Amino acid sequence: MTQIQVVFYSMYGHVYEMAKEVANGVSEVADTHVDLYQVQELIPDDRLQASGAKAAREGFAHLPVIKPADLASADAVIFGTPTRFGNMCAQMRNFLDQTSQLWMQGGLVGKVGSVFTSTATQHGGQETTITSFHTTLLHHGMIVVGVPYTEQRLMEVGEVSGGTPYGASTVASPDGSRWPSDNERAIARFQGRHVAEIASRLKKT
Repeated sequence: MTQIQVVFYSMYGHVYEMAKEVANGVSEVADTHVDLYQVQELIPDDRLQASGAKAAREGFAHLPVIKPADLASADAVIFGTPTRFGNMCAQMRNFLDQTSQLWMQGGLVGKVGSVFTSTATQHGGQETTITSFHTTLLHHGMIVVGVPYTEQRLMEVGEVSGGTPYGASTVASPDGSRWPSDNERAIARFQGRHVAEIASRLKKT
């Protein structure tokens, strides 16, 4: 059984919606098991309450908070993070910065790693967030997987849509009112399926 983890941070639920689609894609591959995890929150409760994020996060509050050591049990890890000024969010960076012991042990070497994201605007740093995230995965010796152009939905130009060859993405709008479109969700499912297929083949070798 190929073990896949979807590890994400979501403030208002957009990345969580994408994470569910990624997990659905993984589930389409035979003999795979997928677990969803969130990373630890760093923002105080009163600030989350004031921003409306606390209520938005109730939909996935039941999901376990991952510990760095948990990554070692996966054959592939698909990370999801919102963009903060063209980079991953602080919560995800904080989590990755705690993986030094895994790095020293080579605990993630040869595992598949992949990334998806959400931005407020169409040009808000989707690609820089994902590709800069890849640097950490490469330091861990992971095999980085994106979304190849065999996923034809990457070619969509008739509507506002995320989706990059580096990983799935969604555009939330500056006020957070836009939710992942059908096109974006389909690309996320493709990414989950694609990663699971590669991880499964690697595990059999």
